[in-house]
Amino acid sequence: MPEGHVVHRQARRINRAFKGQALDVQSPQGRFDSGAALLDGTTLRGADALGKHLLVDFDDERTLHVHLGLYGKWTFGTGDAPEPRGQVRLRIQGGDAYADLRGPTACEVLDPDQVRALTDRIGPDPIRKDADPERAWTRVSRSRAPIGGLLMDQSAFAGVGNIYRAEVLYRAGIDPYRPGQEVSRAEFDGMWGDLVVLMGDGVRRGRIDTVRPEDSPRATGRTARRDRHGGEVYVYRREGRPCLVCGDEVAWADMAGRNLYWCPTCQPS
Repeated sequence: MPEGHVVHRQARRINRAFKGQALDVQSPQGRFDSGAALLDGTTLRGADALGKHLLVDFDDERTLHVHLGLYGKWTFGTGDAPEPRGQVRLRIQGGDAYADLRGPTACEVLDPDQVRALTDRIGPDPIRKDADPERAWTRVSRSRAPIGGLLMDQSAFAGVGNIYRAEVLYRAGIDPYRPGQEVSRAEFDGMWGDLVVLMGDGVRRGRIDTVRPEDSPRATGRTARRDRHGGEVYVYRREGRPCLVCGDEVAWADMAGRNLYWCPTCQPS
């Protein structure tokens, strides 16, 4: 599932391609016919992201809400859109660009009350300048649940996914199984500030890099990471391999159905 920085990048791309234009909106697959009919011919006012939720405002106080889930994907192109290939849930066509959406968990048109109901249940997003970290701190400080689970709870931290969860805990030296109420305010502030920087950098660069300069391949002479996720990380998907700092083995476990990675030495219980 894409992490929050990916959705923010998609919102920016939609704004660059379509903002201020009256658009041709269709559902080649047919599953979004009624929603597409409401948006077809209306003007796109602006796209924004809150965590993993994309919100695209159109005329008449209508908002397109998209959540990609595990399988959703946007495809962008220039010029006239080609014949649809595969299951295209939504197609947006502007003057010189188009965008196709396939396989989302959510693709719906919301009115203002429905948008408020949605955003009210989503936690603060570290990428957004209007985020209120006090909401997340209140949730963490009162919870006996492990901080590794709380970081993945979208009602506490919007946009944080498996990679940022693992990496921010490693950088903070915090055991993912520590109860939230045992995390100090200083530790929370450090993690929140780290998320603001790391996730903001992800928006700008389009990849997740969490390794400090002194631990980078250039500084240490080690081989750079090469996989489909890209970016340099400390523990994510490095189970059984040596920790980049202490050399001990990176651990893996299942936490609430998601893969969890950490270094038991650098993140002692």
